This record gives sequence, C-alpha cells and structure tokens, in this order.
Amino acid sequence: MSDMSSRVPANALESRFPVSYSIYAMARMQRAIAAAGLSDLGLFPAQEILLTELDRDDGQSQKALAETMGISHVTVAKMSARLERAGLVVRRTSPTDRRVSLVHLTPAGQSAQEGIRAVWAELETIVNRELDPQARQDYLAGATRIRRALDEAGSDDTGG
Repeated sequence: MSDMSSRVPANALESRFPVSYSIYAMARMQRAIAAAGLSDLGLFPAQEILLTELDRDDGQSQKALAETMGISHVTVAKMSARLERAGLVVRRTSPTDRRVSLVHLTPAGQSAQEGIRAVWAELETIVNRELDPQARQDYLAGATRIRRALDEAGSDDTGG
C-alpha cells in the first residue's frame, strides 16, 4: 500500500483544505471512471442510480426517487424522460392520484442491471485496491461521520 500522507498538495485549495479537497478529488475521479463504464451501456452518471432504485422497488413515484437519490424532483423528471426515450423506463399516471407519475423499469431497463452492477463492481475493486480490511473499516467509519456532517449542513442550508 502506498502512503498518500507524504504526497505534495496539487494546488492551493488542497494544501489549505485537505479533507474537503480529497472528497472533491475522489468524487471527480470516481464519476469520470463511472461515466466511462456507463457510457458503454448508453447511460450517464446518476441514471444508473435511478435504474437500480427501480430494480429494488419498481413503480416508485418521481418524488420518492428524488428523495431516495437526494436530488430535485425536476432532475428526476428530466432523467426519467431521457430514460423513457431510451426505452429503459416507462412513466405511468398513478391510479390513485393523477398528479403522481410512477416510474417502471422496462425489460431493457431490467437487462441493464447486470451491466450497472459490473461498472460498480469495478469501481469497488479500484477503490479497495489500496485498503486492507482495517483501513476499509476505518474509511467507512470516517466517511459515515463526514456524510452525516454534510447532510446536517445541507439540511441547515435548505431549511429542512
């Protein structure tokens, strides 16, 4: 395992804010690697999250998907429309509330799950490559605390 603590900061932000910059850099690199794998499936980043959520629980409302994914309802609506045009989902009006649009996987959307899992399995292999079991456990514990802090800060900023 390489020791990244001796690494020279790449820029002024990294040297002044190493934890925040590390999160930014990891997210950017993870997204780029995911995007490359997902493009082979005809998907853009985040679309696989929506499709996987529907694989877990098909026929969810766009509002429920937005809440689960932590993104706006408008973003889910646009994403669902793109995925519908691609033949991966179909949107139907709720039989109990005509204002609600329910999103369902099509057979093509169900078939995409294997490729999505393969992309995420590769990402998991890459990020775990340098971690022994204890380092992985420590990372997950720290990341959980950071996510909680960010969630709380985001809730404070949005009034909710």
